[in-house]
Amino acid sequence: MAARAITIRYPGRGVASRFVVEPGGLDRLGASLRAFRGRRAIVVSEPRVAALYSGRALASLARGGIEAALVCVPNGERAKTARHLGRLWDEFARCGLGRTGVVIALGGGAVGDLAGFAAATWLRGVEWVVVPTSLLAQVDSSVGGKTALDLVAGKNLAGAFHQPAAVIADPTVLATLPSRHLRAGLAEVVKMGMAVDAGLFRIVERDAAALLARDPAALAEAVERSVRAKARITRGDEREREGGARTALNLGHTLGHALEASLGYRGLLHGEAVAIGLRVAARLSVECAGLATSARARQDALLDRLGLPERVPGLSIATLVDAMRHDKKGRNGKIRWVLTPRIGHASVPRLIPSRRVEAALLDAGARR
Repeated sequence: MAARAITIRYPGRGVASRFVVEPGGLDRLGASLRAFRGRRAIVVSEPRVAALYSGRALASLARGGIEAALVCVPNGERAKTARHLGRLWDEFARCGLGRTGVVIALGGGAVGDLAGFAAATWLRGVEWVVVPTSLLAQVDSSVGGKTALDLVAGKNLAGAFHQPAAVIADPTVLATLPSRHLRAGLAEVVKMGMAVDAGLFRIVERDAAALLARDPAALAEAVERSVRAKARITRGDEREREGGARTALNLGHTLGHALEASLGYRGLLHGEAVAIGLRVAARLSVECAGLATSARARQDALLDRLGLPERVPGLSIATLVDAMRHDKKGRNGKIRWVLTPRIGHASVPRLIPSRRVEAALLDAGARR
């Protein structure tokens, strides 16, 4: 299977990210970075991923003449704290990472968020490269340059926009991804289809079984199509300006982020929370944005086929509403929802009457 390369350029800034979907790309990491000025790198990973893939990554970097050290942070969202950011800074200093050095994020979206923020803030910004090992990271979080930490007050409240110089997505590493995490990643692919690419949505409908079976060709097509869809949006709205096109990518995230924050970032994976958010957003889209009931049914049926959750796990409406008000996507304590009038055409956020939101949350299983 040939490599698929996508270059994402940001107008007026001279900044570009090169995204490569390539089976075996992990073992060619060192060769991919030969064009970089620096010969020193820090690989940031998490224990499970490091045990599987850090040896190959470090060996490839050595073959490319790059001296590299490995730093592990906790698995998942637990890594995205100020304490672990400070630890990375200390490791960068200990290893002598200079302005020409490169930070490499080897892992899922949480590792990318933390490592990217560390790269954005070390010496006022050094280059970073993403080697995403989860489907969620390959199709979504590694594209667009968002980096962030979680706070008690909400998800991703501290962060920076810092575009990766390169993203190396190797579909073969998804063979070791736990099935639950694979399904969670597919939720973001569905979201991308519902929000901006109706063709991608149809591809997932057609290939759902193959994707769940980890068919390499199906996964590579889903990753490439998702990246191209997101790139079309982020090129023109890199920093998610208010009312800009990038806000459409938050379909399902109004409730999704609230679920994660209310559960203390435990119990639900990000993609699982987004799946529940998509279901509620589709209901509100039917009521307030003109989405056809048949389109909502198609979305929910596809989420069901992918084994994604549909019910809010035992949280009260008041808890969820409070979390939504404190999310960074809110404005002056008001909750804004991204809705879609048809598949592939999500709109900018809008205010929805509270009675409709509460009825939708109650129907999804939230407590009064």
